Amino acid sequence: MNKVILADSQAIFRAGTAKVLAMDEDLRIIAQCTDLERMYHAITTFPGSIVLFAASLLPDFTRLGMLLETTNSRGIVIAENNDNPATYLQQGFRGVVFRSVTSPGLIECVRRVAAGDSWLPTQAAPPESPEEDMVGARVRDRLTPKEMRIVALIVQGCKNREIATRLKTTEQVIKNYLRSIYDKTGVGDRLELALFTIHHRVLAKAAADVGNKMEAENQAVRQAPNQTAPGAVA
Repeated sequence: MNKVILADSQAIFRAGTAKVLAMDEDLRIIAQCTDLERMYHAITTFPGSIVLFAASLLPDFTRLGMLLETTNSRGIVIAENNDNPATYLQQGFRGVVFRSVTSPGLIECVRRVAAGDSWLPTQAAPPESPEEDMVGARVRDRLTPKEMRIVALIVQGCKNREIATRLKTTEQVIKNYLRSIYDKTGVGDRLELALFTIHHRVLAKAAADVGNKMEAENQAVRQAPNQTAPGAVA
């Protein structure tokens, strides 16, 4: 049984990664960390682990490398799509995956590193360009503006109650919308919806744009509290 420490501040990606790794009987997630200090503590507490961590946490790579070495652990970097993966191997880490990694690719990387090998993505370039993401574009065009607002909040990690509060409606209304969204995207739950959105760049960009617009609207409301909040779901 290989022990895995998972460290990433992005809740949706972390949950999706944990779900994928849990399907492998030889892998056991012993800690999930949202920041560097928790990760350092977990590495010290559970020596001999595979440490899958996000580069976006911005660790001191020298310090982290020394800690991994002294605890007989191995590091795998979750890189952003514009990163050069080879630089992480040069710093002593044993594997690199992009956030766009497929489930089989992630499992294979962890298995190879656990066996003492190194792993580098075969495709170092970012995933398909927006012009090529026909699936994401088709789903984006099928979603209504109200559904897209809900998708944007799901990607941010919001629960149904919080979404209902943000959109001035009820949880039941949100559940009804989610059933429609699941049908249009072909997913089965909110986690799959978030991961589907993240991995389709056109849809992810649309959700991010809507999320930014909603945040701007919320800021305007806070500055003028007597105004009615815009963007409410009917």
